Amino acid sequence: MAPNSIHWFRKGLRLHDNPALREAVKGAGTVRCVYFLDPWFAGSSNVGVNRWRFLLQCLEDLDASLRKLNSRLFVIRGQPANVFPRLFKEWKISRLTFEYDSEPFGKERDAAIKKLAMEAGVEVIVKISHTLYDLDKIIELNGAQPPLTYKRFQTLISRLDPPEMPVETLSDSFMGRCVTPISEDHGDKYGVPSLEELGFDIEGLPTAVWPGGETEALTRIERHLERKAWVANFERPRMNANSLLASPTGLSPYLRFGCLSCRLFYFKLTDLYRKVKKNSSPPLSLYGQLLWREWRGNPICVRIPWDRNMEALAKWAEAKTGFPWIDAIMTQLRQEGWIHHLARHAVACFLTRGDLWISWEEGMKVFEELLLDADWSVNAGSWMWLSCSSFFQQFFHCYCPVGFGRRTDPNGDFIRRYLPILRGFPAKYIYDPWNAPESVQAAAKCIIGVHYPKPMVHHAEASRLNIERMKQIYQQLSRYRGLGKINQSDLCCHLFLKGC
Repeated sequence: MAPNSIHWFRKGLRLHDNPALREAVKGAGTVRCVYFLDPWFAGSSNVGVNRWRFLLQCLEDLDASLRKLNSRLFVIRGQPANVFPRLFKEWKISRLTFEYDSEPFGKERDAAIKKLAMEAGVEVIVKISHTLYDLDKIIELNGAQPPLTYKRFQTLISRLDPPEMPVETLSDSFMGRCVTPISEDHGDKYGVPSLEELGFDIEGLPTAVWPGGETEALTRIERHLERKAWVANFERPRMNANSLLASPTGLSPYLRFGCLSCRLFYFKLTDLYRKVKKNSSPPLSLYGQLLWREWRGNPICVRIPWDRNMEALAKWAEAKTGFPWIDAIMTQLRQEGWIHHLARHAVACFLTRGDLWISWEEGMKVFEELLLDADWSVNAGSWMWLSCSSFFQQFFHCYCPVGFGRRTDPNGDFIRRYLPILRGFPAKYIYDPWNAPESVQAAAKCIIGVHYPKPMVHHAEASRLNIERMKQIYQQLSRYRGLGKINQSDLCCHLFLKGC
C-alpha cells in the first residue's frame, strides 16, 4: 500500500532543490505539506513585523506554487509536538520528511518529533539541504571539536567531497499519482494568515523592500548572475553610498529562509566562473558568504565584563545616539529589515567595544528582531567576532562613527535619506552636526539638542578607554601576543586609520 506522507516545512521554503520534499512524494499515495505557526508566539516573540511579513509572503508564494501541482500548503496553528500525534492518526500518516536543522533549538525539537513519530509507527526521513556540507562531519573531522578559526574551517572543508548537486524541482510528472486531499474549507482551516490576524498594527507600514518567496528569490539570482563584470573579477565591490541601499540582486534573506537553495547558488556561481575564466577552478574566497553560514557550533567566547545600561541600549536600538551615521543605519534596519555588512560592523562596534561597552548578546537580540537575514548561528557568530569576544582579537581597530561613514558617503546622502531632520545640513557638518555653528543649525532648521540629540558619548575618549579595557582583559587571559609593544601613539594611529 502506498504511504501517506507529510512534508514539514520550516526553512527550505521552496520547491527547487528540496530533497526531503521529493522523498515525501516518492511512491506516496497522498502528501500534505505543512507549516506550523503559533499565533501566540507571533504576538509575544522577539521578531519584528518586517520578518513576519517576509515569512508570510514566503508561505503565500509556496502555497501558490503548490496549487500549480494540484496541492496546497497546510498552515497549522499550534506547536508541532502538540499537533503531530493528532495529524498522524487523522491523516493515517506513515511517512514524515523534513530538512535537517543544525541549530540547537531545532535539534532538540526534531529529536522530540522523531520520538513521537516512532511511537506512532511513522517513518522519518531527514535530508541536508540548508547548508552545503554536513556540519556534523566537519566537527567529526576536527576531532569532535568545532574549528576555532575560519582558516581551519576552510582547511577542513577542502578535505570533504564537493557539495551535492541540487535535486530537480518538484513537478507534475514527479508527483505522478500522488495527490493532496483538499477540503472545501481549506482556506479557513489552513490558509496563510494576514499580519492583522497575527495581531500586528500595519497602519503606516511601508511597502516591503524585500518581497518574500521562492519566485522572487529565483528572479534575483538571475539578476545577481547577470552582473558579469563583477562575477568575472570576483572582487569585493567598492563601497559607496549606493552600496548602503537594498539591492534588487540581494540574496541574504532568501538564503536564510531557504527560498533560495545555497547549493543552486553555489553551482550557478561555479558554472559562470568556469565560463568566464575558461576551465579554471574557482577560488574558495568566491564562496565566502555561503561558507560563513556553515561555520557553526563554536562554543568559545571570551567573558568580558560588559556594562548593563538599558538606557544606552535603547538609544542605540531606537536610532537616538546623536551620531547621524549610526542612527541612519539603525533607522534603515528598523524600516527595511536589512543593512549592508559594513554598516553592521559600524553599529556593532559602536554598541560593544567601540563606544557603549554593552554586551554583544544585547545587540544580537535586536538584530534577531529586526534583520530579515538573521540566521541564529551566523548572527551570534558575527556579534562575537565584531565585539572581539571570539574569533577576532584586533580590538585596537575601532570604527569611527563619524569618519567611517564620511569616507563611504562624503556627501551624506545616506543620512539625508533615513534622517530627513538632518537633510538641511551641508556635507561638511552632516556627520557631526553638533560642531556646526548655530547659524548653520538654524538654516538647516535643526537645532542639535532640541530637534536631534547631542552625541551620547565622546567617541575619542570612550574608544580609548574601551581599548585599554580590552587590552587588560586579553592580557589577563594570556591569549593576546604583542600588544604590549603598541604604545599610545600607535593606538591613535590605528584609530586614525579607521576614520577618526
